[in-house]
Amino acid sequence: MGVIHAWLSSHQLSNHSYADIGWIFSTFTFLVYFGSVQIGPVFDTYGLKYTLIPGCVGLVVSVFLFSICQEYWQYMLDWGILGGMSCCLIFTPAIVSIGHWFMQRRALATSLALTAGGIGGILFPLIILRLEGTLGFNRSLQVIGVVCTLLCALAVATIRTRLPANTKSGASIDVLALLRDPVYAATTAAIFFLELALFIPVTYVTSYALDAGFAPSRAYGFLIALNAASILGRALSGALADAWGRFRVMLLTAAACTLITLLWLGAGRSGALLAAFAAAFGFASGSIVGVTPVCVAQICRTEDYGKRVKF
Repeated sequence: MGVIHAWLSSHQLSNHSYADIGWIFSTFTFLVYFGSVQIGPVFDTYGLKYTLIPGCVGLVVSVFLFSICQEYWQYMLDWGILGGMSCCLIFTPAIVSIGHWFMQRRALATSLALTAGGIGGILFPLIILRLEGTLGFNRSLQVIGVVCTLLCALAVATIRTRLPANTKSGASIDVLALLRDPVYAATTAAIFFLELALFIPVTYVTSYALDAGFAPSRAYGFLIALNAASILGRALSGALADAWGRFRVMLLTAAACTLITLLWLGAGRSGALLAAFAAAFGFASGSIVGVTPVCVAQICRTEDYGKRVKF
């Protein structure tokens, strides 16, 4: 999202402030996570059929429509709302399905699957950087749309659940679980604040670098470095979480992210410091992303995993 935010800020939406453009991506992120609060119970109750396929179709349509948008309200409706709602339909079933099949090595399996986010964070900016000069930005997005179509088709063909749908549990949001289980309530609050902070650097590091005077290729390179480091962080965190404990790894990486953020505050126009921040924050934040679902899975039944993990 950082590359797209930076591009819109300097091209199609250059007459809008960073704050205005940020609302598009904030709406997207809000719907991905807030919508998942309801999608989790729906998945536990009805399985994949009402979530994964509609989400994949919506995401592909959103990417292709993005390539022809011109006005602010179009970007908000297309990516902020349609893209956010579609991704929340995909993300929850994809992660929770892994928990159905793994118990002893659940952290490793989940974190390895989540490395896909880092790989996409490298692949999609590179597609834009390589093709924008010859095909243009809009055509580059259409190439990304084709890639998303193929990947979504593969996901629909391969993702399966182990447990049958539990229609007796109901698809309502279990708000009272926060009152019944103080450990779950504390974990939910901690993850809420962590994820609230994690997406700020990912979204704005490219725009920050452009504003600091770096060339576009180098500014986009900082985001690529962040995502590359997050792949290693996500993969390693799962192995460490299974060996040392999921919550221990979460606490260590959260503390690391807090300290690493100070590098960004002091980076100014230093390319070396900004590169160091991007790599270090990518590794630490990737570790958090890798262990967050399994921390919740550790304190709930597998049958309630979807309902609990996305609260």
